[in-house]
Amino acid sequence: MGAAPTPERIVVVGAGLAGLRGAEAIRAAGFRGALTIVGAEPHRPYDRPPLSKHVLTGQIPAEASQLPSRLGRDVTWRLGVDVRRLDREGRQLHLSDGGSLPYDRLLIATGTRARPWIHADEAALRNVFTIRTREDAAGLRAALVAKPKRVLVIGAGFIGCEVAAVCRELDLPVSLIDPSPSPLARVLGHTVGAYIGEIHRGRGVAMRFGSEVAHLEGANDRVTGARLKDGEVLEAEVVVIALGAVRNTEWLDGSGLSADGGGVDCDARGFVLDEGLRPDPSIAAAGDVARFPHPLYGGRRVALEHWGHAVAQADHAGRLLAGADTPAAYAALPNFWSVQGDMVVKSVGLTDGADAVAIVQGDPAQRRFIAVYGRAGRCVAALAVDSARWLPAYAESVASAAPFPPAGAATDRPLREIEIREPGFA
Repeated sequence: MGAAPTPERIVVVGAGLAGLRGAEAIRAAGFRGALTIVGAEPHRPYDRPPLSKHVLTGQIPAEASQLPSRLGRDVTWRLGVDVRRLDREGRQLHLSDGGSLPYDRLLIATGTRARPWIHADEAALRNVFTIRTREDAAGLRAALVAKPKRVLVIGAGFIGCEVAAVCRELDLPVSLIDPSPSPLARVLGHTVGAYIGEIHRGRGVAMRFGSEVAHLEGANDRVTGARLKDGEVLEAEVVVIALGAVRNTEWLDGSGLSADGGGVDCDARGFVLDEGLRPDPSIAAAGDVARFPHPLYGGRRVALEHWGHAVAQADHAGRLLAGADTPAAYAALPNFWSVQGDMVVKSVGLTDGADAVAIVQGDPAQRRFIAVYGRAGRCVAALAVDSARWLPAYAESVASAAPFPPAGAATDRPLREIEIREPGFA
């Protein structure tokens, strides 16, 4: 489509963390033209991680999670409005309220939404929840305050584990169910997932792994439990669906951009690719929705749902659209954290494709340890459970693709190397 002209109008689609930080970077880079932020929710950008933790425990109300902002009054907010279609030839965004919005440059930061339960009629039962929005968290908090006899969490990823831990903090009986052999198996592998599962089990979470829910059951429009595929029925007065996220890319259908349910494709700098895999110099993407080649992983395209990544990539993309000098490629080391009760899990790098893991420091039996993941003899990720102060040293090994297992890593216990062979993880 040729080089983009000097922009007079930049539009950010998505009013979450990435959208906000991208807009701030656009202004910080010196852009003084018209800047508009479009968001489907009616709220200014707010912080989502507290929704599955501090909001559910009652430490903060849902409405107190708004993010601080460096933006001034010279920004136009269009909130509570969806973008329905992108017209790249006319450089127009068509909105759900019937209006349209012109742009010279565009930042796509539409993020994700919670993956819904497979049966819409069952998902509509009272006391069936997902957690993505402020309203979701406020509704679930109210249901937990009512002291249900049992909570059932379907899905043992990070959100599911966080919610189960909150239930135990509130002294509520809770069951965690997943078809995998252990919690977090799809992202951390069975070995480390099993260690974390034992910590949750020790704190009273009822574990049901290798099991799958076929249907939710209800009476008088209220959920009463779940029927498993083997016919067993688990009673529950509250059900939380924690089955991951869906990337918000449907509005890009027909735009000519390379996008699908896995994200919108970008080149190494951050410009979005068209269907011919050519970069469009007027459009960039950032945050959960962006799928980009990471140089640390051989240029493999990844889409990351990490808070720190959203901040770093949005800053890069905002500067890119404003015409500021940026690195030739976005290459920030992925990092993530999860607070599960009083247990803090932090990671750096990507575990996808790892073929081995080593417990290099601490002891899982003591519920404090560091695990390093390897692939083809190189360090690709590291994870700390209540041992965050040791993580930076291993992050350096990951960033430099140091040999695996890391030399001299363990001073307090023998190094243990374990092959990872779970389908879908190895």
